[in-house]
Amino acid sequence: MIMVGFLQAQNCTTLASAWRHPDARSDFTSAAYYQAIGRVLEAGKFQLAFFDDRLAMPDIYGGNPAEVVANGVRVVKIDPVVTLMAMGFGTRHLGLGSTASTTYYEPFDVARRFQTVDHMLGGRAAWNVVTSVNDAEARNMGREVHMDHDLRYDRADEFMEIVLGCWDGWEDGALVVDKQTGLFADPDKVHRLEYKGRFLSSSGTFTVPRSPQGHPVIIQAGSSARGKTFAARWAETVFVGHEDLAAGKRQYADLKAEVARLGRDPDMMSINTIAYPVVAETRAEAEDKMALIDSLYKEVDGLSLLSEALNFDFKAKGLDEAFTAEELQGMSGMQAMRDRVMRHTGHNPTVRDFLEITRRGRPREAVVGSGKDVADRLEQWFVERACDGFVVAGTHMPGSFEDFVRFVVPELQRRGLYRTEYTGATLRENLGLPVPARGAWRPPA
Repeated sequence: MIMVGFLQAQNCTTLASAWRHPDARSDFTSAAYYQAIGRVLEAGKFQLAFFDDRLAMPDIYGGNPAEVVANGVRVVKIDPVVTLMAMGFGTRHLGLGSTASTTYYEPFDVARRFQTVDHMLGGRAAWNVVTSVNDAEARNMGREVHMDHDLRYDRADEFMEIVLGCWDGWEDGALVVDKQTGLFADPDKVHRLEYKGRFLSSSGTFTVPRSPQGHPVIIQAGSSARGKTFAARWAETVFVGHEDLAAGKRQYADLKAEVARLGRDPDMMSINTIAYPVVAETRAEAEDKMALIDSLYKEVDGLSLLSEALNFDFKAKGLDEAFTAEELQGMSGMQAMRDRVMRHTGHNPTVRDFLEITRRGRPREAVVGSGKDVADRLEQWFVERACDGFVVAGTHMPGSFEDFVRFVVPELQRRGLYRTEYTGATLRENLGLPVPARGAWRPPA
């Protein structure tokens, strides 16, 4: 099974409360912090460490940054690409992925940056493709409002065609650097890109040769209907958040079938679901750890993260006040989250419904127990084909990953479910992915 370490460029967890944990390190603006986490993940033979990102504070809540700043609700967001480079230079085998938005960046820039990172890390880079979620990001990037949901994905399709077109610009062996003949690169193997779409255009010759794994691995995590279609077309590994085992098995099969329908090999795309393991030597000790984690949560964590994710100010509503149909329709961020809450309630949900159903800011369906308990749950989901692996989200750093590597990894290895050594030097080798041929991303004629 695949293991991905889920990181944020603040406290390296998805929980806004993580910095409050008594065992959490607070030097999260230092290279040493990320390199220490990288060494733990590499000792646990994780294939990938992945940095999530937003281009704004979660300050849509109340329209004022003061409360989220005071409470440390993911307000420090240092550049994830630079951060992963620091982690990469402290590791040898661990793959490193970063988020970059197709709505607010330019395709040539993303193509060059990630291809360069792939060279610097010897073929261990990945790009998590996102379309961003809210108006705060839009304003930080010089726009008035965030682009409509489906239009963002339409633009992202063109973005992908340009990025992959850039990465196809250099053939294998194009770089010669022969001092005797004076030939630096073979001009017959370097190709110009001419692209004109509805949203984007690019005309020129790419400036970075093919990397040791061809080009970075493509990650995607969209869970709306449009996001899943995008993932089926482009992604090489997908991050999901299945609600339960039955839903996971159904959605896993559906996404694999959609990949095949588009002419791709479904075995060449892995699906990895979120997991919050809280693990100790005994179940009782793990339950004590979970009680401490629960005590660190504040309501402002959940409300501000909901406001960020759904592009709607949750402070404008009372806890037990139902959203109107117009307000629900106007939530333009993570629409799959909104739809899940509406599906569970069967009526117009309240703010409290959103807090309880999404558990935003808290470990949703945490797996609590001994190493055997946690391994049992992961094995069931993996063997019953609900996923190919797990995006392990820690509750505090670096302790969560240390506990997982100490208690869970050896148990999975004993069961023959998890690697004991890395397969190779590149991320593609360790994910079981081939080096992509030039043009392989284009749909069949």
